[in-house]
Amino acid sequence: QLQASGGGLVQPGGSLRLSCDASGSIGSAGWYRQAPGNQRDLVARIAGGLSTNYADSVKGRFTISRDNAKNTVYLQMNSLKPEDTAVYYCNADIWTRGSGFLNYWGQGTQVTVSS
Repeated sequence: QLQASGGGLVQPGGSLRLSCDASGSIGSAGWYRQAPGNQRDLVARIAGGLSTNYADSVKGRFTISRDNAKNTVYLQMNSLKPEDTAVYYCNADIWTRGSGFLNYWGQGTQVTVSS
């Protein structure tokens, strides 16, 4: 139902764009990340009405956006730091006929920031 992509290895200060493709119409959606030994934490969320919220650690560097025509959510990550290294997961409410919006997690994509 959710397919995340776009992770990789990047040097500090670099940029990456993550994509999350959904199998249907998306309501609220977000990106989370989990570093080894840590819990999964919110990075950014975007509501159906386009309001957004961000973790303090990424404000001003990351931007979440969505393309409703493509059922896709993006996370543009700029000025990346080594501490941004984690597996990034997308999460979204997807419209399902007969059931309404159901919440799903994507499979995760690795982001490594290192020189």
